[in-house]
Amino acid sequence: MSTKYKATMPGFGYFITITTVGWIDIFTRARQKYILTDCLRYCQQQKGLEFYAYSIMPSHIHLVCKAKEGGILSDTIRDFKKFTSKKIIQTIIDYPESRREWMLDYFKNTCKHLKRNQQYKVWQDGYHAEVVYSNWFLKQKINYVHNNPVADKIVKHPEDYLFSSARNYADLENELEVIVLNMF
Repeated sequence: MSTKYKATMPGFGYFITITTVGWIDIFTRARQKYILTDCLRYCQQQKGLEFYAYSIMPSHIHLVCKAKEGGILSDTIRDFKKFTSKKIIQTIIDYPESRREWMLDYFKNTCKHLKRNQQYKVWQDGYHAEVVYSNWFLKQKINYVHNNPVADKIVKHPEDYLFSSARNYADLENELEVIVLNMF
């Protein structure tokens, strides 16, 4: 597998996008979004992940993050995807979801071609990662992450979206602590 868009360079920050299979809108329910924020919080506390920006969109998640010294970002992303996949499927099974059967069938069918024994597949293979190489690039990506819910017409202002670090930058109540950069 290509490493072109993987977080393979230790000590560097990355702009990362992780996308659901078929771009399915899984994260339309708060319960599903909290699975992601809880897991990201765990990655902060237990795996040494530093977040500078994030936004949970209906079918994908954007992160601007870095593994603390000694941490391997690609391993953390792999573990994040594996853990959240199981939790997302269990939540679809356990809680009311109007698209339950359709979603479970879709996630099951995406596994048919896989060599490994897997019942459901929630996330696309891999993820898209771009190394943060300058302050200009960092600022541009954080603005992109924060404005994504506005561009998607979810909210009118970035700081109105509860599942985004735009609230941290606006000094509002938030769901996940991030390192707020003083470049804005």
